[in-house]
Amino acid sequence: MNRLNLGLLVGWMAMAGAVQAGERRVLTFERDVEPVLTRAGCNAGACHGKARGQNGFALSLLGFNPAGDYEAIVKDAGGRRVSRMRPAESLLLAKAAARLPHGGGIRLAPGTSGYETVLDWIAGGMPRTPAEAPRVNRIAVEPIERTLKGGESFPMRVTAHYTDGSTEDVTGLAAFASSEPALVKVNDEGRVTAGPIPGDATVSARFVGLFANCDVNIPLPGAVPAARYDELPRSNFIDEHVWTKLRKLGLLPSKPAGDATFLRRAHLDVIGRLPTPEETRRFLADRSPDKRARLVDRLLDRPEYADHWANKWMDLLRPNPYRVGIKAVLNLDGWIRDAFRRNIPYDRFVREIVTASGSTFEQSPATLFRDRREPEEIAPMISQLFLGIRLECAKCHHHPFESWDQSQFYEFAAYFARIGRKGTGLSPPISGSEEIVFAGKSGSVKHPLTGEVLAPRALFGSATVPDDPDADPREALANWMTSPKNPYFAQVIVNRVWAEIMGRGIVDPVDDLRATNPPSNGPLLVALADDFRRHGYDLKHLIRTILSSSVYGLASEPNDRNVADTRNFSRHYRQRLRAEVLLDAISDVTGVPDRFSAAPPGSRASEIWTHRVPSLFLDTFGRPDPNQDPPCERTTDTTVVQALHLMNAPDLHQKFSGDESRAAGLAKSDRTPGAIVEEAYLLAYSRPPTDEEISVGLALFEESGADRRAAVEDLLWALINSAEFVFKD
Repeated sequence: MNRLNLGLLVGWMAMAGAVQAGERRVLTFERDVEPVLTRAGCNAGACHGKARGQNGFALSLLGFNPAGDYEAIVKDAGGRRVSRMRPAESLLLAKAAARLPHGGGIRLAPGTSGYETVLDWIAGGMPRTPAEAPRVNRIAVEPIERTLKGGESFPMRVTAHYTDGSTEDVTGLAAFASSEPALVKVNDEGRVTAGPIPGDATVSARFVGLFANCDVNIPLPGAVPAARYDELPRSNFIDEHVWTKLRKLGLLPSKPAGDATFLRRAHLDVIGRLPTPEETRRFLADRSPDKRARLVDRLLDRPEYADHWANKWMDLLRPNPYRVGIKAVLNLDGWIRDAFRRNIPYDRFVREIVTASGSTFEQSPATLFRDRREPEEIAPMISQLFLGIRLECAKCHHHPFESWDQSQFYEFAAYFARIGRKGTGLSPPISGSEEIVFAGKSGSVKHPLTGEVLAPRALFGSATVPDDPDADPREALANWMTSPKNPYFAQVIVNRVWAEIMGRGIVDPVDDLRATNPPSNGPLLVALADDFRRHGYDLKHLIRTILSSSVYGLASEPNDRNVADTRNFSRHYRQRLRAEVLLDAISDVTGVPDRFSAAPPGSRASEIWTHRVPSLFLDTFGRPDPNQDPPCERTTDTTVVQALHLMNAPDLHQKFSGDESRAAGLAKSDRTPGAIVEEAYLLAYSRPPTDEEISVGLALFEESGADRRAAVEDLLWALINSAEFVFKD
C-alpha cells in the first residue's frame, strides 16, 4: 500500500470521531465526488453518460465505472480538466458552473455544496477512495410511509449506512423519483407534494446505485364508516388484502357483477371462448349457491383451457420459424401445449426450459437455445420471463433503476456459456435442419471491460456449479430460480396471471419487478406467491383462487368512491379481447369457422402454431410481429383501423351474409323474431336482451319491406360491432 492510500485509510478509520469533533474529513472521488456528478446529471444518458460521451468527455452512465470516470477527469486529455494549482479555474468546474460555454447549462453553481465538494477535492490532490475504506451497503429513507391530503407536503431524509457501522445524511446527493408523478411529485431536494387526485404512489431515493422507498397515500376526501369495510364479503385471502388497501385510500368497491357477466367473463378468462346459448340458459337458471365455483372447476377441466393459456406463452417463447426452422417451432408449440394439457407444475415447466437439451426435431424446448445462441442473448430473456428482472440494461452499464451491475449480468450469463450444439446451425431465411442441444464441457464468459473470465453466479443468494466438467451449470441455476427462497420466481408468474385475468398487474409492467416499480398491493402479491408455492406451483389452482375471490366478481361500473381508481382493483377493469379470442368469438357467433394455412381444417385461431400464418384480422388486432424476437408483450389498445375492419372487412361480411352463416340458418328457421333476437344476444353477449333491446331488435323485422335474412344479418353485425362484444366486462 503506498503512503497516500495508507494515509487516507487512517483518515477513514478516524472519520467518525473527527466528524463529531467538527473536523473536516478527506474528500475522495468514489465517496464524495461521483455522487455529486450523478446528482448534477453530468453522467446521465442525455449528457456525458451517453455511449460516446459529449464533446469528447465521456463518463460511465450514472457512475457505474468509477475507475474509468476518474481517469477521464484527472488524466485524459493531458489532465486539462482539473488544476490542483488553481482549482477554481479547473475546466471541470468552469464548464459545470457555465463560466465557459456549456451545452448542459449550470450544473454546479458556485457556493453550492456540490460545487464546494468538487473544488475541495481538486485542491486536496484529487484522491481516490481506498479499496479498504467503508462502503455504502444500504440506504434508508424517513419516513417510509406517509398519508397526505391534497396539496400537503413533507421533506424526505436519506441516510447512507456504511460497512463500518457509520451513517451519513446524503439527502443532498440522492436522486428522487415518483412512481405516479400525476398523484405525487417530488423535487430535487426530496420534498414530496401530494396532488389533488386521490391514490397512492411510491417515492424512490437513489444513491450510489442503491434504492429506498417511501409509500405515500392520498385518501379520497370524506369519511367512510369502518362497518362498510367490515361488511364486505371475504371469499378468500385476496379479498382481505384488497379491502385493506381500499380502506387505507378511502375507496369503496363496485357492486358484485351479475351472473351473466360472471359467466361470460369466466369463459373468456379460462378457456378463451364464449359460452353457448344453452350453457348460458342453464347457468342463469341454476339457483345453487356454489354454481360459480362449480363453473370455474368445469372450465379448468375443459380441453380449450390448454390451448388458450398455451397461446399466451407462445408470445413469450415462440421464435421465428424462418430463423430456426418450421419443424423446430412446430415441435416447441406442441411441447408447450402438452405441458398445459398435463398441467405440469410451473417450477417443472421452467426447469425443463432452462435446462433443455436434445433434438429440435422432437417436442422439446431445446429450440429456444437454437434461436438464442450467445449467453448474452439468453440471460436477459430468462431473467425477464422467469424472475421479472430486466437485466438488458446491465449488459452495457449499471442498471439505471436497479442495483444490478455489469459484472452481475455477465456472471448470470455464464450459466449458459457451456451450451453446446451439434448440427448445421442456422441458415435464415430457411433453417430447416436438425440441431442437437447439449451441455458441453467448455465455454466461458468474459467481462467486456476487464477481460476477466467470470464464473457463474446468481444475482443474489447462492447457485454454485459443482466442480465437475460433466455438470450442467444450468441445473444449479434452475435449482436457485425455483427455490422457495427466491421470491421473484413465484411473484412474477402470479403477477402475470393476475394481469391476464384482472386487466392490470399488481406490478405493471408484469415482468419488471424492482424497487423503483413497486407493486400497487405488496402484501397481496406476496400472499398470492406464497399460496402458489404452497400448492405445488399449480397454475390451475392459482387461476381458481383468483376467480373464486369476491374481487374478481366485482362489476366494472364505478361508483362515486372509486371512479378514479385504475390500479387498486376496486372494480373490474375491462379489456379488449385478445386477437385470437375475438376472431374465434366472431366465428362462433356467425357459425362460420376460419380457415388457416398450415393448420388442419376446423382449427381455431387459438390453435395456430406460428404468427407466420396469414391473417389480416389477427394482425389488425395486435398479434405480435412475426419478425419480432420473443418475449412479446401485447398491448390492449384500440384503434380506428380495428373499428373499420369490424365494419367493412370482406371476410367478416361473408361470415354474416354467406349461405352457410348462422344468420341464414336463423332466417330459415321457424323461430319468431323475438326468439331470434334473444338467441342473438345470448350468442354475442351471453345474456338475454332487455325489453328495450327486444323492441329495437324487433323493429328490424317490422320495417316496411324488411327482408328476414337481412334483418338477422344486420342484428348480428350490430352486436359484434359493439363495445360489449369486443371487450371483456
